[in-house]
Amino acid sequence: MAYGQEKKRSRVGRIVLLLVLAAAGIFLWWQLSGQPPQIQLRQEIKGIGRSTPVSIAVEDRRGLIALRVELEQGGQTIPVLSESYGSRWSFWRSGPRELTREVVIGTAQQNQLQDGQVELHIIAQNKSWFSSQVSFSQTLPVRSRPPTLENRSGLLYVSQGGSEIVLYRVSSSAVSSGVKVGSYFFPGYPLPGGEEGSRFALFAFPHDVARNTPAVIVAQDEVGNEAQANFPYRVLPKNFRHRDIELTDQFLQATVPGILAQTPELKDQGDLLKNFLMVNSTLRQRNRQKIMETSQQTLPEFLWEGPFLQLSNTAVESQFADYRSYIYQGKKVDEQVHLGFDLASVQHAPVVASNSGRVVFAEYLGIFGNTIILDHGFGLQSLYAHLNSFQVKVGDKVSKGQVIAESDSTGLAGGDHLHFTMLLAGVEVNPMEWWDPLWVQQHILERLKSARGAS
Repeated sequence: MAYGQEKKRSRVGRIVLLLVLAAAGIFLWWQLSGQPPQIQLRQEIKGIGRSTPVSIAVEDRRGLIALRVELEQGGQTIPVLSESYGSRWSFWRSGPRELTREVVIGTAQQNQLQDGQVELHIIAQNKSWFSSQVSFSQTLPVRSRPPTLENRSGLLYVSQGGSEIVLYRVSSSAVSSGVKVGSYFFPGYPLPGGEEGSRFALFAFPHDVARNTPAVIVAQDEVGNEAQANFPYRVLPKNFRHRDIELTDQFLQATVPGILAQTPELKDQGDLLKNFLMVNSTLRQRNRQKIMETSQQTLPEFLWEGPFLQLSNTAVESQFADYRSYIYQGKKVDEQVHLGFDLASVQHAPVVASNSGRVVFAEYLGIFGNTIILDHGFGLQSLYAHLNSFQVKVGDKVSKGQVIAESDSTGLAGGDHLHFTMLLAGVEVNPMEWWDPLWVQQHILERLKSARGAS
């Protein structure tokens, strides 16, 4: 009996020992088979300025136990971030397997930093004994001084919804510059024929910006330091028209289903009026975003010359920045702003290029129907909408007065006409200025000529 019990205890002991050895083997395998944490910067960092945001992503399948961000300069370690999430010995408490952290590094945050070189270190630690810690390092320049800016324009008069040009000079450390009007930004370009550092920017004072909104020249260097310079200007107020647009079932049926058929990403709401409201608001915003994206396809050269052409022998049906209230069965159901000129003549009238340029867009565009956008260089573009057929394609160079299409009523149009507008960095501006030979001469051409002469 005693022998049997001893044999049984021995067997249990061997089983326990095997279980312990198996557990130890599994634990050892778990420790040996692991990979170190993976560290990634979520955006490229070219250097550190006064306040440079840094976005960090870290992953580890075991769970992190610590993360540190440090700077090293001149033998001194400057802490930026230090976090802990648990212990290596805690099996039941796991740290995060992935995390992101946003930190701001710069001479305004870490006043020990000096202009020169600095080492950025990101250290992550997991639970593993053998691959527990990994470090990401990068050498970066530190610059605390922004570029220098000098305004070279006299007093400017700009209308609400209108255009202007500002001339300035910037130091070589600037990698981007331009004019900021509220939340709008209009990029600057090197002045052709000007001296080093000479820049100009065509900018707009958008129709929806309050008259007291500041307009300033800005410049940034590669590490994000920004300089600003004021320039003298006066905003000329503009009274935009308000109009009521009566919606009929006949109009909705003639326009909305065709737009939905060309825009499969929109979901049919099962109601004609609801579909119209979706087209007139949601799709309108998407179309404007596409126009803004197309504005990036501009060449840094003057492709145009002299005043722009208004389509000849046309009646103006709608003007720039008409505020429209849409009325259906006696009730206002929507309101939008019409950012162009509606020009009507005869059915399928020839549509000509308002000035020389390059075709950067020629396809169906929602509420605008068949649309062409011409680039005239340095952010200036013209848009032609509700067209019938295209006689040009993307990449074609066109001359002022060249026929590029025919008018029609494609998109959200009640009849055959041309919707025309001018764009600056994708922002709609009043075409009347660009049609005016005197305005173009005095506000644009003479100032450019004077700036070249002053250089």
